Amino acid sequence: MKRFVVSAVVAGLVSALALSTTLAAQPRRVVTIAAGEVDGVYYPIAGAISRITSEAKVLNLRATVESSGGSVANVQLIRSGEADFALLQNDIAYYAFNGIAPGAFVGKPVKNMVGVFSVYPELVHVVATHASGVKSVRDLKGKRVALGTPGSATEQNALQLLEVHGVGEGDLGAAVRVSFSAAVDQLKAGLVDAAFFTIAAGAPVVADALGSGKVGLVSVGVTAGEALMKKYPFYTIGELPANTYKGQEREVTTPAVMATLVARSALPESLVYRVTKAVFDNLPQFHAAHAAARYLTLQTALVGMPLPLHPGAERFFKEKGISR
Repeated sequence: MKRFVVSAVVAGLVSALALSTTLAAQPRRVVTIAAGEVDGVYYPIAGAISRITSEAKVLNLRATVESSGGSVANVQLIRSGEADFALLQNDIAYYAFNGIAPGAFVGKPVKNMVGVFSVYPELVHVVATHASGVKSVRDLKGKRVALGTPGSATEQNALQLLEVHGVGEGDLGAAVRVSFSAAVDQLKAGLVDAAFFTIAAGAPVVADALGSGKVGLVSVGVTAGEALMKKYPFYTIGELPANTYKGQEREVTTPAVMATLVARSALPESLVYRVTKAVFDNLPQFHAAHAAARYLTLQTALVGMPLPLHPGAERFFKEKGISR
């Protein structure tokens, strides 16, 4: 019996060594995670996923992070196969998967895109210069407003929020489409009166703008938020507590959407399962990447997920007893 036990242990060690040797001999698979602008929140979040998965020996993976124009651009990267994973807003994911909006996706549904997990809420920040006198979204009529980059999710949120306030793009003094960092520069220089930023609470780019002392946050309010939710069901109402940003003395109510991680449907089930497992097995490391990352837990992982789950992600959450 002793000889049998020893033999079994030795056999197990040999098998484990053989598996380790086999993994070491295999080239690491390279996957790409499409993020967003380098000064946004997607980039450090994607960086955390990259580090966690690249360090997981069982994956034998090297994950690279690519900057992009944001949610709409990331959908296109998934569609073309240029990205394996991507971060994007849940509303854009829904519109693209169903081929209904915005213009780039109408009649052209992106069916090779599936969900992995939701990450954190993204709040629609409306920032206006004190000199502009803007106190509400309706006050943006006749003003110069930065709406985000062309085709970005921020642009869509801005136009939708303006719409429920009865303000069309043509009602603006000028509709400026620039990056977040350029919008901040133009706010400080007085070249625009207001700007939209759909981004996590406490975002450095918004903190930079508010830190100038020349601008403030515009509260959207619950009534307008509810009107937006009624027309666009993927919105929720979020709060920016007082002192989220320097000089912000009052709580600000504003709409929010969810940032989600999606994947190409063609990725192997085992790969997506292990990527998902690696992230949730290393939540403290993930949470350290950015304040917004702390929102992710097993309990929040499927909040607002508008897509069918990848079989690998679905398997992981079923094992954890998490359902939609």
